[in-house]
Amino acid sequence: MTLSGANCMIIVAAVFWMVSLAGGGRMLRVVLAMLALGAFVVLVTPEPSVVRAAVMAALAMLSVLLGRPSAGLAMLSLAVCGLLISDPWFAASPGFALSAAATAALLVLSRPLLKGLGRWMPAPLALALSVPLAAQVVCGPIIALFSEQQSLVGVAANLIAAPAAPVATVIGLLACLTAALPAVSDLLAAAAWLPAAWIETTARVSADLPGATFDVVAGPLAALVVALVSAALTTVLVRPRSRRLRTASAIVLVLVLGSGGARMLLSGPLATLTNPGDWSIAACDVGQGDAVLIRSEGRTALIDTGPEPDALSECLVRTGVARIDLLVLTHYDLDHVGGTAAVQGRVGAVLHGPVSEPADGRLLAELAAAGATLRDATTGMTGTLGSARWRVLWPEPDPVVFPSGNDASVVIEIEGGGVPRTLLLGDLSAAPQRMLLASGRVRGTYDVVKVAHHGSGDQEPGLYDLVRAPAALIGVGKDNDYGHPRDKTLALLQHAGSRPLRTDERGMILLGVRDDELRVWSERPPSDGSP
Repeated sequence: MTLSGANCMIIVAAVFWMVSLAGGGRMLRVVLAMLALGAFVVLVTPEPSVVRAAVMAALAMLSVLLGRPSAGLAMLSLAVCGLLISDPWFAASPGFALSAAATAALLVLSRPLLKGLGRWMPAPLALALSVPLAAQVVCGPIIALFSEQQSLVGVAANLIAAPAAPVATVIGLLACLTAALPAVSDLLAAAAWLPAAWIETTARVSADLPGATFDVVAGPLAALVVALVSAALTTVLVRPRSRRLRTASAIVLVLVLGSGGARMLLSGPLATLTNPGDWSIAACDVGQGDAVLIRSEGRTALIDTGPEPDALSECLVRTGVARIDLLVLTHYDLDHVGGTAAVQGRVGAVLHGPVSEPADGRLLAELAAAGATLRDATTGMTGTLGSARWRVLWPEPDPVVFPSGNDASVVIEIEGGGVPRTLLLGDLSAAPQRMLLASGRVRGTYDVVKVAHHGSGDQEPGLYDLVRAPAALIGVGKDNDYGHPRDKTLALLQHAGSRPLRTDERGMILLGVRDDELRVWSERPPSDGSP
């Protein structure tokens, strides 16, 4: 947020220094610095934060030229007002707001925070922390207005990355200035890679740390809560004279840290304690996609991986699943294989549908390279998962009819070993459902059915009437663009005596057998109040 200001400062300082070495006067230093600053803005493109920083630097140099140095906050105010008058659209730019707020924080808060932190740590460390912390506490509420995530490691990440920023700026600028000498320019550009890579690696590693961010519902309420926490933290560190204010701020921080720590524990190391221990089927809440876990006697199967790795990883943590003994990839649409990276290197065997695209083969090759055994699913194939037995019912042996895609989805049934009799239909449409029904491979009723294609309207009612499963799992994203599940599909499930269990309404859904009865647990109660 303040990086643009730091870059402008580096450019101006460098020009002032070089002109001074050459014996140039104050007027020449200011003029050349202004020209260099304008060229820098054009070079890096006039983003709102860059324009704000450049205007502030120009005002600062004007004050030097006139011999009337101004306070930094006054220059910031003049720059912000001038820019908003010249282009009111800056008011709608989050980058502009964050840049101005961060600069104001450094001017107003960094010194009091430095003094407060100095009571707890050595002065050099306090100085290093006061700058990013001042920016964080002021920018946090603004970020909460439009972002659904707040960072808990932003201050530390900025502290680690900060030393590399000026190095990258100077070397990169020199590379641009020596463009007429390709050998020198290329050498400088290559040298700039190291500090740039340091910044990029710091951002990536810090973002991937467990608990590095927490989710919020973006909007005014989230901004108000973050502002309250930021104010409380600042008050505790600065230690104003009012004891009541200090006490109230400390109470706010204790409550926030306590509730936040408990949430992190219950969604991380202690996540499995919030679930019933005897579940055997888990429909993961991965948005618009499928990811179903099945376990029996310590062995676990995963049918599809959902659209992206993070959602699947969260489900695996919450269910305490560390290894996938059998991964079934019904077909290769993104909403069924997009999360595969979350389990790569942790899969024993892969049962997969027909391969038709080069990307499909690459995905399987990556799994194999990570230690998985590949098996092409064929009708009639059987196997075990703990004490449960599974059987492949589809695709058709003749690949000419449905060579690939939804209608060639791998359909399996599994039962026994604590697993209720379950049928998983992939993304089959009505035509292959009718062929599957006519084949006689679907025998008798089931306890659980995974509804085909997220509850689309292209279903064969006769198949569901035969299955008559009390529980019908539907992996579907909230407010999805496809209108899934369709009303007609919900109606045919009701006619078949099946209760729809939707991940968009219930979140993660767990099923298990207890006292010879099928039990259902869900993360959230459904909106219609049904059990």
